[in-house]
Amino acid sequence: MAKALSMSLIQFQKEFATEEQCADYLAHKRWKDGFVCPKCKHDAYYYIQTRQLYECQACRHQTSVTAGTLLHKTKLPLTIWFWSFYMVAHDKRGKSALSLSQILDLNYRTALRLLRKIRAAMKERDSLYLLSGIVEMDDAYFGAPRKGKDGRGTNKAKAVIALSKDEHNHPGFLRIQVIDQVSIEEIRCVAQACVKPGSKIVSDGHSSYKPLSDIGYDHESKVYYKEDKKDFLKMLHNVIGNVKAYIQGTYHGLGDKYLQSYFDEFCFRFNRRFNPNEIFDRLLNACALSKPHPQP
Repeated sequence: MAKALSMSLIQFQKEFATEEQCADYLAHKRWKDGFVCPKCKHDAYYYIQTRQLYECQACRHQTSVTAGTLLHKTKLPLTIWFWSFYMVAHDKRGKSALSLSQILDLNYRTALRLLRKIRAAMKERDSLYLLSGIVEMDDAYFGAPRKGKDGRGTNKAKAVIALSKDEHNHPGFLRIQVIDQVSIEEIRCVAQACVKPGSKIVSDGHSSYKPLSDIGYDHESKVYYKEDKKDFLKMLHNVIGNVKAYIQGTYHGLGDKYLQSYFDEFCFRFNRRFNPNEIFDRLLNACALSKPHPQP
């Protein structure tokens, strides 16, 4: 994997002050070895300056630098997109649509659509990686307190959180998936989508996790009591606490419908936390290589 460009705020302001600078860098992200026609794969082209289009010399097909990417048919200036990438990448508390609309002088709905597209690209990028080694897994519940049962009987939104650990017991890669209920089938689907076969999965003793050993995982479980809770899966529970603080602190009154996309945003930044100045470039790369997403 190519090393991402480290980008401070001062560098960002200098490198991406104009539409031309943004377009040139986006073209570099799309075509690292030079332009290739998306239709016939020919590499010779004309650049039509007045329309900002690339025209293939072989088949005469015309394409823009944003065509076929997350920015497909966008009417927003590239400078707005680049500022959005930078702010979303570098604010670990998350950037709300209201905040983004105020900072960039956008309509609220425009800012909301922009953020949803960015989060979709984040999800697409992280879906390429599977957790491996030792993976801690547990379920958690999100949303305002409601009347009724607590714990696994609650009617709050439910999610499975899986966290890999390295050989030094340090947290590695994170995945979070919303589920309808804590069941054998749901846990199996999450594990197969997020965890590499043969990995060791550590969980509590709930019956929904027990069949993991039958589908190619080394499963270790433990029935624990309240006095053990602070030590068992401690690293994972600390991450869950951070996720809840992120959801409740920035996105007040968040409903269940788009909860997954906010988890995807949290995971994308968490998984790149060791190189914070590179997150912008990695996000830009994810968006440049992502397919167009329909308007949500």
